[in-house]
Amino acid sequence: METFEGYIFTALCSTNFLVSCLLFSRVTREQREPYMDEIFHVPQAQKYCHGKFNEWDPMITTLPGLYLVSVGVIKPVVWLADLTGQVVCSTAMLRFINLLFNCGILYLLYLLICKLHSREKTRTTSRRVLSALSLSTFPVLYFFNFLYYTDAGSTFFTLFTYLMTLYGCHKASAFLGFCSILFRQTNIIWVAFCAGTLVAAKMDEAWRVEHTKKRDEKSPPSQVPLSFGGAKKVMMFTLEFLTSPAHVKSVLLVAWPYAVVAVGFLGFVVFNDGIVVGDRTSHEACFNFPQLFYFFSFALFFSLPVSLCYHRALRFLQALKKQPLFFLLVTGVSLLLVWKFTSVHKYLLADNRHFPFYVWKRLFQRHELVRFLVVPVYVFAGWNFLDSFKSRSLFWSLAFLACLLAATVPQKLLEFRYFIVPYLMYRLHMPLPSLPRLIVEFVLYTAVNAATLYIFISKTFHWPDSTATQRFMW
Repeated sequence: METFEGYIFTALCSTNFLVSCLLFSRVTREQREPYMDEIFHVPQAQKYCHGKFNEWDPMITTLPGLYLVSVGVIKPVVWLADLTGQVVCSTAMLRFINLLFNCGILYLLYLLICKLHSREKTRTTSRRVLSALSLSTFPVLYFFNFLYYTDAGSTFFTLFTYLMTLYGCHKASAFLGFCSILFRQTNIIWVAFCAGTLVAAKMDEAWRVEHTKKRDEKSPPSQVPLSFGGAKKVMMFTLEFLTSPAHVKSVLLVAWPYAVVAVGFLGFVVFNDGIVVGDRTSHEACFNFPQLFYFFSFALFFSLPVSLCYHRALRFLQALKKQPLFFLLVTGVSLLLVWKFTSVHKYLLADNRHFPFYVWKRLFQRHELVRFLVVPVYVFAGWNFLDSFKSRSLFWSLAFLACLLAATVPQKLLEFRYFIVPYLMYRLHMPLPSLPRLIVEFVLYTAVNAATLYIFISKTFHWPDSTATQRFMW
Protein backbone atom coordinates (compact mmCIF):
# COMPACT_ATOMS: atom_id res chain seq x y z
CA MET A 1 0.00 0.00 0.00
CA GLU A 2 2.82 2.41 0.82
CA THR A 3 4.47 1.76 -2.57
CA PHE A 4 1.14 2.29 -4.33
CA GLU A 5 0.57 5.50 -2.37
CA GLY A 6 4.05 6.67 -3.38
CA TYR A 7 3.25 6.12 -7.06
CA ILE A 8 -0.01 8.05 -6.76
CA PHE A 9 1.64 10.92 -4.95
CA THR A 10 4.51 11.11 -7.46
CA ALA A 11 2.06 11.17 -10.37
CA LEU A 12 0.05 13.97 -8.72
CA CYS A 13 3.22 15.95 -7.97
CA SER A 14 4.26 15.70 -11.62
CA THR A 15 0.81 16.68 -12.87
CA ASN A 16 0.62 19.58 -10.42
CA PHE A 17 4.03 20.85 -11.52
CA LEU A 18 3.11 20.56 -15.22
CA VAL A 19 -0.16 22.46 -14.77
CA SER A 20 1.60 25.10 -12.65
CA CYS A 21 4.29 25.50 -15.33
CA LEU A 22 1.64 26.09 -18.01
CA LEU A 23 -0.09 28.68 -15.84
CA PHE A 24 3.28 30.23 -15.00
CA SER A 25 4.06 30.57 -18.70
CA ARG A 26 0.75 32.31 -19.36
CA VAL A 27 1.09 34.72 -16.42
CA THR A 28 4.67 35.58 -17.36
CA ARG A 29 3.75 36.23 -21.01
CA GLU A 30 0.98 38.60 -19.92
CA GLN A 31 2.99 40.36 -17.19
CA ARG A 32 6.63 40.34 -18.23
CA GLU A 33 7.70 43.32 -16.16
CA PRO A 34 7.82 43.35 -12.33
CA TYR A 35 4.42 44.10 -10.83
CA MET A 36 3.38 45.51 -7.44
CA ASP A 37 5.94 44.56 -4.77
CA GLU A 38 8.09 42.90 -7.45
CA ILE A 39 9.36 46.35 -8.39
CA PHE A 40 11.33 46.19 -5.14
CA HIS A 41 12.10 42.46 -4.91
CA VAL A 42 13.30 41.82 -8.46
CA PRO A 43 15.94 44.63 -8.65
CA GLN A 44 17.23 43.68 -5.20
CA ALA A 45 17.61 40.03 -6.22
CA GLN A 46 19.38 41.12 -9.40
CA LYS A 47 21.84 43.16 -7.32
CA TYR A 48 22.59 40.01 -5.32
CA CYS A 49 23.01 38.06 -8.57
CA HIS A 50 25.71 40.54 -9.58
CA GLY A 51 27.45 40.22 -6.23
CA LYS A 52 26.33 43.60 -4.89
CA PHE A 53 25.45 42.35 -1.41
CA ASN A 54 26.11 45.70 0.25
CA GLU A 55 23.38 47.52 -1.70
CA TRP A 56 19.87 47.55 -0.21
CA ASP A 57 16.59 49.13 -1.26
CA PRO A 58 15.26 51.00 1.81
CA MET A 59 11.66 50.34 0.70
CA ILE A 60 12.04 46.60 1.35
CA THR A 61 10.80 45.61 4.82
CA THR A 62 11.83 41.92 4.97
CA LEU A 63 15.21 40.26 5.42
CA PRO A 64 17.10 38.95 2.34
CA GLY A 65 16.21 35.24 2.60
CA LEU A 66 14.38 35.16 -0.75
CA TYR A 67 17.27 36.80 -2.59
CA LEU A 68 19.91 34.57 -1.00
CA VAL A 69 18.02 31.39 -1.89
CA SER A 70 17.39 32.70 -5.42
CA VAL A 71 21.09 33.34 -5.98
CA GLY A 72 21.96 29.97 -4.42
CA VAL A 73 19.67 28.18 -6.89
CA ILE A 74 20.23 30.29 -10.02
CA LYS A 75 23.99 30.66 -9.95
CA PRO A 76 24.78 26.90 -10.17
CA VAL A 77 22.15 26.51 -12.93
CA VAL A 78 23.66 29.41 -14.87
CA TRP A 79 27.13 27.89 -14.53
CA LEU A 80 26.04 24.37 -15.55
CA ALA A 81 23.90 25.53 -18.48
CA ASP A 82 26.40 28.22 -19.51
CA LEU A 83 23.67 30.87 -19.61
CA THR A 84 24.50 34.49 -20.36
CA GLY A 85 22.72 37.74 -21.12
CA GLN A 86 19.42 39.07 -19.86
CA VAL A 87 17.95 35.65 -19.05
CA VAL A 88 20.21 35.39 -16.00
CA CYS A 89 18.23 36.52 -12.96
CA SER A 90 15.45 37.79 -15.21
CA THR A 91 12.01 38.41 -13.73
CA ALA A 92 10.77 35.06 -15.13
CA MET A 93 13.73 33.12 -13.75
CA LEU A 94 13.31 34.67 -10.32
CA ARG A 95 9.57 33.94 -10.31
CA PHE A 96 10.28 30.30 -11.17
CA ILE A 97 11.97 29.93 -7.77
CA ASN A 98 8.52 30.15 -6.15
CA LEU A 99 7.24 27.39 -8.43
CA LEU A 100 9.99 25.16 -7.02
CA PHE A 101 8.94 26.16 -3.51
CA ASN A 102 5.39 25.09 -4.38
CA CYS A 103 6.61 21.57 -5.19
CA GLY A 104 8.37 21.47 -1.83
CA ILE A 105 5.27 22.76 -0.05
CA LEU A 106 3.17 19.96 -1.56
CA TYR A 107 5.61 17.34 -0.30
CA LEU A 108 5.86 18.95 3.16
CA LEU A 109 2.07 19.10 3.45
CA TYR A 110 1.87 15.40 2.60
CA LEU A 111 4.49 14.50 5.23
CA LEU A 112 2.78 16.69 7.84
CA ILE A 113 -0.60 15.08 7.17
CA CYS A 114 0.93 11.60 7.45
CA LYS A 115 2.62 12.53 10.72
CA LEU A 116 -0.32 14.36 12.30
CA HIS A 117 -2.84 11.69 11.30
CA SER A 118 -0.64 8.62 11.69
CA ARG A 119 -3.28 6.84 13.78
CA GLU A 120 -5.70 6.84 10.86
CA LYS A 121 -3.91 4.24 8.74
CA THR A 122 -6.82 2.34 7.27
CA ARG A 123 -8.33 3.45 3.99
CA THR A 124 -6.75 6.91 4.15
CA THR A 125 -4.32 6.78 1.19
CA SER A 126 -6.49 8.81 -1.15
CA ARG A 127 -7.53 11.17 1.64
CA ARG A 128 -3.95 11.98 2.64
CA VAL A 129 -2.83 12.54 -0.93
CA LEU A 130 -5.85 14.60 -1.93
CA SER A 131 -5.69 16.65 1.27
CA ALA A 132 -2.04 17.57 0.55
CA LEU A 133 -2.83 18.40 -3.07
CA SER A 134 -5.82 20.51 -2.09
CA LEU A 135 -3.89 22.51 0.51
CA SER A 136 -1.01 23.11 -1.92
CA THR A 137 -3.54 24.84 -4.19
CA PHE A 138 -4.88 27.00 -1.36
CA PRO A 139 -5.85 30.07 -3.43
CA VAL A 140 -4.04 32.88 -1.61
CA LEU A 141 -0.81 30.89 -1.48
CA TYR A 142 -1.09 29.37 -4.96
CA PHE A 143 -1.56 32.74 -6.66
CA PHE A 144 1.77 34.04 -5.39
CA ASN A 145 3.65 31.07 -6.85
CA PHE A 146 3.58 32.99 -10.13
CA LEU A 147 5.04 36.24 -8.81
CA TYR A 148 8.32 37.02 -7.06
CA TYR A 149 6.98 37.45 -3.53
CA THR A 150 8.22 36.06 -0.22
CA ASP A 151 5.08 34.03 0.58
CA ALA A 152 6.02 30.70 -1.03
CA GLY A 153 9.49 30.58 0.53
CA SER A 154 8.21 31.80 3.89
CA THR A 155 5.52 29.10 3.95
CA PHE A 156 7.96 26.40 2.81
CA PHE A 157 10.45 27.03 5.61
CA THR A 158 7.74 27.48 8.24
CA LEU A 159 6.13 24.14 7.37
CA PHE A 160 9.58 22.49 7.22
CA THR A 161 10.33 23.90 10.68
CA TYR A 162 7.15 22.40 12.12
CA LEU A 163 7.74 19.04 10.43
CA MET A 164 11.17 18.75 12.02
CA THR A 165 9.62 19.60 15.40
CA LEU A 166 7.13 16.76 14.98
CA TYR A 167 9.98 14.39 14.14
CA GLY A 168 11.91 15.52 17.23
CA CYS A 169 14.79 17.06 15.23
CA HIS A 170 14.84 20.26 17.24
CA LYS A 171 18.24 21.58 16.16
CA ALA A 172 17.28 21.21 12.50
CA SER A 173 13.90 22.75 13.28
CA ALA A 174 15.49 25.78 14.93
CA PHE A 175 17.84 26.28 11.97
CA LEU A 176 14.93 26.07 9.51
CA GLY A 177 13.01 28.48 11.72
CA PHE A 178 15.91 30.89 11.41
CA CYS A 179 15.70 30.50 7.62
CA SER A 180 11.95 31.24 7.72
CA ILE A 181 12.65 34.45 9.66
CA LEU A 182 14.99 35.54 6.84
CA PHE A 183 11.93 35.47 4.58
CA ARG A 184 9.54 37.19 6.98
CA GLN A 185 10.37 38.40 10.47
CA THR A 186 6.94 37.55 11.88
CA ASN A 187 7.75 33.86 11.39
CA ILE A 188 9.40 34.07 14.80
CA ILE A 189 5.83 33.53 16.04
CA TRP A 190 5.71 30.09 14.41
CA VAL A 191 9.15 29.22 15.73
CA ALA A 192 7.70 30.07 19.14
CA PHE A 193 4.71 27.85 18.33
CA CYS A 194 7.04 24.91 17.63
CA ALA A 195 8.66 25.46 21.01
CA GLY A 196 5.20 25.96 22.51
CA THR A 197 4.10 22.51 21.38
CA LEU A 198 6.95 21.03 23.43
CA VAL A 199 5.93 23.07 26.47
CA ALA A 200 2.29 22.05 25.92
CA ALA A 201 3.27 18.37 25.81
CA LYS A 202 5.10 18.70 29.14
CA MET A 203 2.16 20.58 30.66
CA ASP A 204 -0.30 17.97 29.42
CA GLU A 205 1.82 15.28 31.04
CA ALA A 206 2.02 17.20 34.33
CA TRP A 207 -1.73 17.90 34.24
CA ARG A 208 -2.46 14.22 33.65
CA VAL A 209 -0.20 13.18 36.54
CA GLU A 210 -1.85 15.70 38.85
CA HIS A 211 -5.34 14.49 38.00
CA THR A 212 -4.31 10.88 38.27
CA LYS A 213 -3.14 11.58 41.80
CA LYS A 214 -6.47 13.20 42.57
CA ARG A 215 -8.28 10.37 40.76
CA ASP A 216 -10.23 12.96 38.83
CA GLU A 217 -10.98 10.90 35.76
CA LYS A 218 -13.75 13.28 34.67
CA SER A 219 -11.34 16.04 33.64
CA PRO A 220 -8.84 14.80 31.02
CA PRO A 221 -6.27 17.27 29.66
CA SER A 222 -8.38 18.20 26.64
CA GLN A 223 -11.53 18.93 28.63
CA VAL A 224 -11.87 21.74 31.13
CA PRO A 225 -15.19 23.21 32.22
CA LEU A 226 -16.02 26.27 30.11
CA SER A 227 -16.43 28.55 33.10
CA PHE A 228 -14.58 31.11 35.19
CA GLY A 229 -13.71 28.33 37.61
CA GLY A 230 -12.21 26.24 34.82
CA ALA A 231 -10.22 29.23 33.51
CA LYS A 232 -8.91 29.98 37.01
CA LYS A 233 -7.89 26.35 37.43
CA VAL A 234 -5.89 26.41 34.18
CA MET A 235 -4.25 29.74 35.02
CA MET A 236 -3.16 28.54 38.47
CA PHE A 237 -1.75 25.32 37.01
CA THR A 238 0.12 27.25 34.27
CA LEU A 239 1.62 29.64 36.82
CA GLU A 240 2.67 26.75 39.03
CA PHE A 241 4.23 24.91 36.07
CA LEU A 242 6.19 27.91 34.77
CA THR A 243 7.56 28.75 38.23
CA SER A 244 8.68 25.19 38.95
CA PRO A 245 12.48 24.84 38.40
CA ALA A 246 12.11 21.13 37.63
CA HIS A 247 9.51 21.73 34.94
CA VAL A 248 11.41 24.66 33.43
CA LYS A 249 14.58 22.57 33.31
CA SER A 250 12.78 19.67 31.58
CA VAL A 251 11.44 22.07 28.94
CA LEU A 252 14.76 23.82 28.32
CA LEU A 253 16.58 20.51 27.89
CA VAL A 254 14.40 19.91 24.83
CA ALA A 255 13.56 23.40 23.58
CA TRP A 256 16.94 25.14 23.98
CA PRO A 257 17.57 25.39 20.18
CA TYR A 258 14.43 27.50 19.82
CA ALA A 259 15.54 29.63 22.77
CA VAL A 260 18.81 30.32 20.92
CA VAL A 261 16.83 31.55 17.88
CA ALA A 262 14.59 33.66 20.15
CA VAL A 263 17.59 35.30 21.84
CA GLY A 264 19.19 35.97 18.47
CA PHE A 265 15.96 37.52 17.19
CA LEU A 266 15.69 39.67 20.31
CA GLY A 267 19.23 40.88 19.66
CA PHE A 268 18.26 41.75 16.08
CA VAL A 269 15.22 43.73 17.28
CA VAL A 270 17.36 45.70 19.75
CA PHE A 271 20.09 46.35 17.16
CA ASN A 272 17.57 47.26 14.43
CA ASP A 273 15.37 49.24 16.85
CA GLY A 274 12.34 47.29 15.68
CA ILE A 275 11.21 44.25 13.70
CA VAL A 276 10.79 45.95 10.32
CA VAL A 277 13.82 46.74 8.15
CA GLY A 278 13.62 49.51 5.58
CA ASP A 279 10.39 51.50 5.26
CA ARG A 280 8.59 51.38 8.63
CA THR A 281 5.97 54.06 8.04
CA SER A 282 3.53 51.61 6.43
CA HIS A 283 4.17 48.72 8.81
CA GLU A 284 3.42 50.04 12.26
CA ALA A 285 2.14 47.59 14.86
CA CYS A 286 -1.13 48.32 16.65
CA PHE A 287 -3.92 46.59 18.56
CA ASN A 288 -6.24 45.69 15.71
CA PHE A 289 -8.33 42.99 17.43
CA PRO A 290 -10.87 42.69 14.57
CA GLN A 291 -8.06 41.14 12.51
CA LEU A 292 -8.72 37.97 14.51
CA PHE A 293 -12.39 38.13 13.52
CA TYR A 294 -11.46 38.66 9.87
CA PHE A 295 -9.25 35.57 10.08
CA PHE A 296 -12.04 33.48 11.63
CA SER A 297 -14.36 34.52 8.79
CA PHE A 298 -11.62 33.83 6.22
CA ALA A 299 -11.00 30.38 7.72
CA LEU A 300 -14.73 29.61 7.79
CA PHE A 301 -15.10 30.38 4.08
CA PHE A 302 -12.11 28.37 2.86
CA SER A 303 -12.73 25.43 5.21
CA LEU A 304 -16.48 25.37 4.58
CA PRO A 305 -16.45 22.08 2.61
CA VAL A 306 -14.50 20.21 5.30
CA SER A 307 -15.50 21.89 8.56
CA LEU A 308 -19.19 22.68 8.45
CA CYS A 309 -21.97 20.11 8.56
CA TYR A 310 -25.49 19.71 9.89
CA HIS A 311 -24.33 18.11 13.15
CA ARG A 312 -21.86 20.91 13.88
CA ALA A 313 -24.49 23.58 13.22
CA LEU A 314 -26.82 21.68 15.55
CA ARG A 315 -24.10 21.56 18.23
CA PHE A 316 -23.70 25.31 17.95
CA LEU A 317 -27.42 25.86 18.49
CA GLN A 318 -27.34 23.51 21.46
CA ALA A 319 -24.35 25.40 22.90
CA LEU A 320 -26.27 28.67 22.51
CA LYS A 321 -29.22 27.19 24.36
CA LYS A 322 -27.08 25.65 27.09
CA GLN A 323 -24.81 28.66 27.75
CA PRO A 324 -26.65 31.82 26.60
CA LEU A 325 -24.89 34.07 29.12
CA PHE A 326 -21.47 32.96 27.94
CA PHE A 327 -22.28 33.71 24.28
CA LEU A 328 -23.84 37.04 25.24
CA LEU A 329 -20.61 37.92 27.05
CA VAL A 330 -18.51 36.88 24.04
CA THR A 331 -20.74 38.92 21.72
CA GLY A 332 -20.54 41.94 24.01
CA VAL A 333 -16.75 41.77 24.23
CA SER A 334 -16.53 41.35 20.45
CA LEU A 335 -18.71 44.42 19.90
CA LEU A 336 -16.48 46.40 22.25
CA LEU A 337 -13.32 45.28 20.43
CA VAL A 338 -14.83 46.17 17.05
CA TRP A 339 -15.90 49.56 18.37
CA LYS A 340 -12.67 50.57 20.09
CA PHE A 341 -9.93 48.69 18.22
CA THR A 342 -10.80 48.74 14.51
CA SER A 343 -7.81 50.14 12.60
CA VAL A 344 -7.95 50.92 8.89
CA HIS A 345 -4.69 51.12 6.95
CA LYS A 346 -4.32 53.81 4.29
CA TYR A 347 -3.45 51.16 1.67
CA LEU A 348 -6.74 49.37 2.32
CA LEU A 349 -8.64 52.52 1.39
CA ALA A 350 -6.44 53.64 -1.49
CA ASP A 351 -5.08 50.63 -3.43
CA ASN A 352 -7.86 49.29 -5.67
CA ARG A 353 -5.67 46.52 -7.11
CA HIS A 354 -6.20 44.29 -4.07
CA PHE A 355 -9.31 42.24 -3.32
CA PRO A 356 -9.46 43.40 0.35
CA PHE A 357 -10.09 46.94 -1.00
CA TYR A 358 -13.39 45.76 -2.49
CA VAL A 359 -14.32 43.67 0.54
CA TRP A 360 -13.92 46.75 2.72
CA LYS A 361 -15.57 49.15 0.28
CA ARG A 362 -18.60 47.02 -0.60
CA LEU A 363 -19.23 45.55 2.83
CA PHE A 364 -17.87 47.61 5.70
CA GLN A 365 -18.17 51.04 4.08
CA ARG A 366 -21.81 50.59 3.11
CA HIS A 367 -22.85 51.80 6.54
CA GLU A 368 -21.03 52.47 9.80
CA LEU A 369 -23.18 49.86 11.57
CA VAL A 370 -22.19 47.00 9.24
CA ARG A 371 -19.04 46.22 11.24
CA PHE A 372 -21.25 45.66 14.30
CA LEU A 373 -23.96 43.70 12.49
CA VAL A 374 -21.49 41.04 11.34
CA VAL A 375 -20.31 40.28 14.90
CA PRO A 376 -22.69 37.26 15.20
CA VAL A 377 -20.96 35.86 12.10
CA TYR A 378 -17.61 36.36 13.85
CA VAL A 379 -18.89 34.53 16.93
CA PHE A 380 -20.05 31.55 14.89
CA ALA A 381 -16.86 31.52 12.81
CA GLY A 382 -14.77 31.60 16.00
CA TRP A 383 -16.81 28.82 17.59
CA ASN A 384 -16.49 26.70 14.42
CA PHE A 385 -12.72 27.31 14.43
CA LEU A 386 -12.32 26.27 18.07
CA ASP A 387 -14.67 23.30 17.72
CA SER A 388 -12.32 21.86 15.09
CA PHE A 389 -9.64 21.60 17.80
CA LYS A 390 -11.69 19.70 20.35
CA SER A 391 -9.59 16.57 19.75
CA ARG A 392 -6.41 18.49 20.57
CA SER A 393 -5.10 18.92 24.09
CA LEU A 394 -5.95 22.01 26.10
CA PHE A 395 -2.44 23.40 26.32
CA TRP A 396 -1.67 22.75 22.63
CA SER A 397 -4.82 24.69 21.76
CA LEU A 398 -3.80 27.55 24.06
CA ALA A 399 -0.33 27.67 22.48
CA PHE A 400 -1.84 27.83 19.00
CA LEU A 401 -4.35 30.54 19.97
CA ALA A 402 -1.60 32.64 21.57
CA CYS A 403 0.44 32.46 18.36
CA LEU A 404 -2.63 33.18 16.25
CA LEU A 405 -3.28 36.33 18.29
CA ALA A 406 0.34 37.41 17.89
CA ALA A 407 0.22 36.80 14.14
CA THR A 408 -3.01 38.71 13.46
CA VAL A 409 -3.84 41.39 16.04
CA PRO A 410 -0.72 43.62 15.62
CA GLN A 411 -1.30 43.90 11.85
CA LYS A 412 -2.96 47.14 10.87
CA LEU A 413 -3.34 46.23 7.18
CA LEU A 414 -6.02 43.72 6.19
CA GLU A 415 -3.90 41.53 3.91
CA PHE A 416 -5.03 37.99 3.12
CA ARG A 417 -1.42 36.89 2.60
CA TYR A 418 -0.87 37.24 6.34
CA PHE A 419 -3.47 34.50 6.89
CA ILE A 420 -1.69 31.82 4.82
CA VAL A 421 0.39 30.11 7.54
CA PRO A 422 -2.27 30.39 10.31
CA TYR A 423 -4.87 28.88 7.97
CA LEU A 424 -2.63 26.01 6.86
CA MET A 425 -1.80 25.22 10.50
CA TYR A 426 -5.51 25.23 11.33
CA ARG A 427 -6.44 23.05 8.37
CA LEU A 428 -3.60 20.55 8.95
CA HIS A 429 -4.74 19.90 12.52
CA MET A 430 -8.38 19.32 11.67
CA PRO A 431 -9.50 15.68 11.68
CA LEU A 432 -8.81 14.14 8.26
CA PRO A 433 -11.95 14.89 6.20
CA SER A 434 -13.86 12.31 4.18
CA LEU A 435 -13.05 11.85 0.49
CA PRO A 436 -16.23 13.58 -0.83
CA ARG A 437 -15.56 16.62 1.37
CA LEU A 438 -11.94 16.79 0.15
CA ILE A 439 -13.13 16.66 -3.44
CA VAL A 440 -15.50 19.57 -2.81
CA GLU A 441 -12.67 21.50 -1.12
CA PHE A 442 -10.36 20.88 -4.08
CA VAL A 443 -13.07 21.95 -6.54
CA LEU A 444 -13.65 25.15 -4.50
CA TYR A 445 -9.94 25.98 -4.44
CA THR A 446 -9.60 25.23 -8.17
CA ALA A 447 -12.58 27.45 -8.99
CA VAL A 448 -11.20 30.33 -6.90
CA ASN A 449 -7.74 29.92 -8.46
CA ALA A 450 -9.22 29.87 -11.96
CA ALA A 451 -11.26 32.99 -11.24
CA THR A 452 -8.40 34.97 -9.67
CA LEU A 453 -5.91 34.07 -12.38
CA TYR A 454 -8.44 34.88 -15.10
CA ILE A 455 -9.15 38.25 -13.50
CA PHE A 456 -5.42 38.96 -13.10
CA ILE A 457 -4.69 38.13 -16.74
CA SER A 458 -7.78 39.44 -18.53
CA LYS A 459 -9.39 42.20 -16.44
CA THR A 460 -6.76 44.89 -16.67
CA PHE A 461 -7.33 48.60 -16.11
CA HIS A 462 -5.48 51.91 -16.04
CA TRP A 463 -5.28 54.70 -13.52
CA PRO A 464 -6.11 58.19 -14.87
CA ASP A 465 -2.63 59.52 -14.08
CA SER A 466 -0.64 56.51 -15.33
CA THR A 467 -0.16 54.57 -18.57
CA ALA A 468 0.94 51.40 -16.76
CA THR A 469 -1.38 48.39 -16.90
CA GLN A 470 -2.92 47.56 -13.54
CA ARG A 471 -4.23 44.14 -12.50
CA PHE A 472 -6.42 42.77 -9.71
CA MET A 473 -4.83 40.40 -7.21
CA TRP A 474 -5.04 39.06 -3.66
